[in-house]
Amino acid sequence: MSSLDVTGLPNLIVGCGYLGRRVAARWVANGRRVAALTRRNGDSLAALGVEPVIGDVTDPSSLRNLPAASTVLYAVGMDRSAGHSMRSVYVEGLAHVLDTLPACMRFIYVSSTGVYGQTAGELVDENAPTEPLEESGRVVLEAERLLRSRRPDAIILRFAGIYGPDRLLRKQPILKGEPLVGDADRWLNLIHVDDGANAVLAVESSDETGSTLNIADDESVTRRAFYTLLAELLGAVPAKFDQRPEPGTANRRISNVKAREQLKWSPRYASYRVGLPAAVRSGVPGV
Repeated sequence: MSSLDVTGLPNLIVGCGYLGRRVAARWVANGRRVAALTRRNGDSLAALGVEPVIGDVTDPSSLRNLPAASTVLYAVGMDRSAGHSMRSVYVEGLAHVLDTLPACMRFIYVSSTGVYGQTAGELVDENAPTEPLEESGRVVLEAERLLRSRRPDAIILRFAGIYGPDRLLRKQPILKGEPLVGDADRWLNLIHVDDGANAVLAVESSDETGSTLNIADDESVTRRAFYTLLAELLGAVPAKFDQRPEPGTANRRISNVKAREQLKWSPRYASYRVGLPAAVRSGVPGV
């Protein structure tokens, strides 16, 4: 793969959704040629200056038009309305793309911090055991291992929960004044979508190869603190909590030190305290 002549080849995004579109916009603004695999959003991608490639990762026969690429960003999410299992999308879909993709110089894979299973509020870095407690985490970890076996040089980015404009966790229950059920003092780990997109660009411009990196902001936050601020910013009644213990469920604080040091990247929205107000303002029409 390292001998591939990338002259004239596009960057390819597989899964051009909430995160992928922001990466695409940055690449286009930088004068890069960008293609994106999509099931049905060809016209809207073309309007952004992106070359649509119609196909579905769960259907190998639809992937014949995948182009050779300079960089591939694989950021496929779960569309439950499509009726596929998570494993068929995350594991089998990834295998189909790897089988079909003609060639690429660099492969960047968006994974999840859900592969970690710590429960006691530990600070977790990339050397921590990956023993996910939930089936979704086990599927994501299986996909990571498949990728490592096929592309040892791939860069795996384990994203914390992505938030930003028009993606605010538990917004509707808070606006309705409904109590939030669960342990309000457990940790949330977050990354603003713009910081996530910038991390992808930092990977592309770096010399990283074969790395696994956590992509999170600088400060974990309790559910109580996050949703209390969100309710205030939305002008809702103070957030209510139906406090219930959740023993044996994941509860950890994600460290981003390795990404900061190796990518020379730092989140603009260092914590929810700055990112959440910006996301709420950006999601309000006319603001």
